[in-house]
This record gives sequence, structure tokens and C-alpha cells, in this order.
Amino acid sequence: MRFGVIVFPGSNCDDDMIHVLGTVMEQEVVKIWHKTTDLSTLGHFDCIVIPGGFSYGDYLRAGAIAKFSPIMQEVVDFANKGGLVLGICNGFQVLCESGLLPGVLMRNRDQLFICNNIYLKTESTETFMSSKLSKNQVLKIPIAHADGRFYAKKDTLKAIQDNNQIVFTYCDSDGQVNDQSNVNGSILSIAGICNKNRNVLGMMPHPERASEQILGNIDGRYMFESLVSALEMTV
Repeated sequence: MRFGVIVFPGSNCDDDMIHVLGTVMEQEVVKIWHKTTDLSTLGHFDCIVIPGGFSYGDYLRAGAIAKFSPIMQEVVDFANKGGLVLGICNGFQVLCESGLLPGVLMRNRDQLFICNNIYLKTESTETFMSSKLSKNQVLKIPIAHADGRFYAKKDTLKAIQDNNQIVFTYCDSDGQVNDQSNVNGSILSIAGICNKNRNVLGMMPHPERASEQILGNIDGRYMFESLVSALEMTV
């Protein structure tokens, strides 16, 4: 499988993602500079990843400027043709700002940057990042964000629920979803969603930071195993 990882000015998790995809998962990975205007010049890709960081310093709003980078129209076209697109943290914000995912990511409820290990509940196994997981499976995954509070208007939220687009929610170690486990105040404790066609997924937690035994946590690796497996099934 061949992955492309996009790099914006301010990206800081690109090399982490490349390490996990390339070294841990043993897949081919290409780093893509944001000024690239034609993905086809780089060859065929099975999945495009927008990693975490602070694209353009999060000026105006997290992800708001990155959506105007030349590469993003290519990403939109790639997704509209059915290509898999994954956005982690800042990547999730960019996908929402670009219209590939519904809703917005707002300032955390307590107006603070949160960097901690938290728990996620698997709400749907019908996506490329969760197909190898079990329904309601609890995963311990790090977060690191100041603007991760997911919000959507009532009609948009209803569509997300009706289409089973909520993939991960914040929970406690027992899998209970409540106000105490909702670390950033996201509506319905949403930590990750997919689009209606299930080929675009965004999530605030960082599974690439929990994918090796040396880090003391491989819960994130299960998500990448889902991703590789989903792609292998399409070949």
C-alpha cells in the first residue's frame, strides 16, 4: 500500500506518522509538500493522511488557512473519487474546514491546551480505522490540542447520528461516556467522525503516538492494522 502524508508550514506530527506507517506497519510512504498541485505527478496513492500540528500557526482558526493550500483541492478531488483520507488532530480540523467532514472544532471547553492519555470508545466498526476493532472497545490514546471541541448544528448532528458517522467518543476506562470523561466539551463526546461515504475520517486523538511497545501502549496500532487491512481488501 502507498500512503501520502501532507506537510504544511507548522505540521509537527508528519514524521511520527511516516515512522508508524513506514517502519511499524511496513508500508510505502511519501511526504507531500503542501504546495504540490497534482497528486498524480507523485504516482498512485491508496490513502492520504493529514497529520497533526499547527498548520499556518492556527491563525484565524485551526485549519482555516490550510484549506486554501494548493494540495487541498487535490485532496478534495481524491476523496470525491473514493480515495481514503485520514486527518489526525490538526488534520481533522483541516478536513472540517475544507468541507470533507461536517461540523467544526472549537476551543476546548476550559480554554486550555490538553496533553494527556485519554480513553476512547469505539462507536462504529464500519470504517477503515475501526474495522478490526470491536463495538464498544475501549482504547487508551494520547491527545494534544487546544481546539478539539467538536460542534455541529442540530440538523447536521442528526444526520451524523442517523448515518452512523460517529466513530469514536471520549469515555472513561470502563467505557462510560459522561461529562467527566468528555475532556474537551465536545458535543455528544465526539472524538472522531467519518463522512457519509465512510472514506474520509477525522479524529482528535493521536493513534500514531500509541503504536509501539517501546512507548508502553499499542492501542493505536490496532487502528492502523484496520487501515492496512481495509486497503488490502480493495486490492
